[in-house]
Amino acid sequence: MDTDSKEKKLSLTMQIMLAMGVGAVLGIALNQWFADSIFVQQFITGGLFEVIGKIFVAALKMLVVPLVFVSLLSGVTALGDVSALGRISLKAISLYLLTTAIAISLALTLAVLISPGEGMHAGTTAASYAAQEAPPLSQVLIDMVPSNPIAAMADGNMLQVIVFALLFGVALTVSGRKGQHVLNFFNDLNVVIQHMVDLIMKLAPLGVFALIAKTFATQGLDLILPLAGYFFVVAGALVVHGIFSYGLLLKVFGRFQLIPFFYKMRSVQLFAFSTASSNATIPVNLKNVEERLGADNSIASFTIPLGATINMDGTAIMQGVATVFIANVYGIDLSVSDFLTVILTATLASIGTAGVPGVGLIMLAMVLGQVGLPVEGIALIIGVDRLLDMMRTAVNVTGDAAVTCIVAKSEKRLDSATFNDRTATFDLDPEPDAEVKQAT
Repeated sequence: MDTDSKEKKLSLTMQIMLAMGVGAVLGIALNQWFADSIFVQQFITGGLFEVIGKIFVAALKMLVVPLVFVSLLSGVTALGDVSALGRISLKAISLYLLTTAIAISLALTLAVLISPGEGMHAGTTAASYAAQEAPPLSQVLIDMVPSNPIAAMADGNMLQVIVFALLFGVALTVSGRKGQHVLNFFNDLNVVIQHMVDLIMKLAPLGVFALIAKTFATQGLDLILPLAGYFFVVAGALVVHGIFSYGLLLKVFGRFQLIPFFYKMRSVQLFAFSTASSNATIPVNLKNVEERLGADNSIASFTIPLGATINMDGTAIMQGVATVFIANVYGIDLSVSDFLTVILTATLASIGTAGVPGVGLIMLAMVLGQVGLPVEGIALIIGVDRLLDMMRTAVNVTGDAAVTCIVAKSEKRLDSATFNDRTATFDLDPEPDAEVKQAT
């Protein structure tokens, strides 16, 4: 009797999917029938849903800096060979840039074939958009080294946290026996932080429900319909890239089985979709690639936070389609050299603007400026950008996991048995062994 009830218990992934479905239906219903209700806007959408959703995201972000720092520290020392860091960094960054170049190329190809925005005219009624200026690449490189590591952690500057953690880990590695005492403390702290992740993740279905309900209650479907062509081209490109581009890379570079990979990425993708934040999804993605995909912590602790910072595949797809869309709306023809410029600019900007607030729109402003399109055109797509941002984030975290698996296997630090085992559990899913023990 007890065993049957436990077997019927929904896994975390199923709970999240159910929460997303109920939240979407409720949000659309509120938008359609209670859009003018002050009570719903102030106390339900802008009150209950917003409070629960923001608390959940804040709790996830609260874990990011300590988790990344401690986990990366442990991972670097576990490598033993300090020279391996350079090799791993080169592989990871190269793959991230390659996937971004593929993403922008795919987006431009689909956008040119489908040609969203053709027949629309912005005229003089288009809303205005003031673009922020992106910092030069040289300044980004300088800013990677924290002058105050405590301030970097307080501000959540991930590149600076990663650099400091790498340097600290290398110093611990070469410190011998004395460094081991400090390392033991951080290894124990890593276990404690993992338990904090488990505790917060138990609230995931409630947090996801609130986030999705608020998004659809606020956005509704009315904003999508006028921009349906643009919306569905971006969405289609994201799906194609998320499945086929990453699938091809996993096959070519790692000879991986694709079904286990995508099957085990479901919960991470749902988290990323609901939070629309790669950083907030780091704890979930890191746990997933280690425990379900078999990547060693020494690799994953570096590639996952790095990918969350510089991997902009979803944003690159948005930029490609948006560029063609805005060009069509304003009646401007783009040449082959313009398309090549878009590919190059978007790929390099994925690192050059890493860690800058509003990075997606800043990158798009840079791309539009390079090919002579009006930056004000960004205002045309802002209305549907929230929903697309959720999809982009799901694609980005999938790319982070794919690159992590490829790099881990190339370094012989991936457990293939765990990767191919569909029963390999995420700690927060029901554990078969634990269920058997309790049942007996």
